[in-house]
Amino acid sequence: MMQNSENSKSEHPEIDLDIHADTAENTKDKPIESEAASQPSLDQLLKEAELKAAEHHDAWLRAKADAENMRKRAQVDVANAHKYAVENFSSELLAVVDSLEAALTVENASVENFKDGMELTHKQLITVFDKFSIKVINPVGEKFDPHQHQAMCTVDSELVPNTVVQVMQKGYRLHDRIIRPALVSVSKTKDT
Repeated sequence: MMQNSENSKSEHPEIDLDIHADTAENTKDKPIESEAASQPSLDQLLKEAELKAAEHHDAWLRAKADAENMRKRAQVDVANAHKYAVENFSSELLAVVDSLEAALTVENASVENFKDGMELTHKQLITVFDKFSIKVINPVGEKFDPHQHQAMCTVDSELVPNTVVQVMQKGYRLHDRIIRPALVSVSKTKDT
């Protein structure tokens, strides 16, 4: 077998020489230094990648800190909104309190004067309630609604059963939420 490989070399020595010659010519035409100079070294690429990674990490940390600050600010805003939610309502009620105190300072007032003062103060209070969407529930003659009324008793009546006959205490609603149900007596069919 050795002879065959030696024979092949000796039979075509020009082929081997040509291949080696082509390779030698190719390396002479393209200097290795110019290729290395056009491409950055691995160290340079690593440093650039590390710098970019550090920049991205820094940007991420800043974004995370901003998000945390916004969350804390939102918590403070919500806490303040709960704490001072009745501030406007309270300031409107101060006028009503002022009227009541003024009425109490009057000496030698007649019953008529007290009644007039109470009516004016009541109107002030109802105006404040209207301004803040507090509505009175006064359901005389209406059908009993357990979501808005609290039945205190049932009474014999000519009215349709389950109709509010009397309101013992008015109820109040804030927007659509019941603050206090109306205390009522409800009709029932007469026992015969």
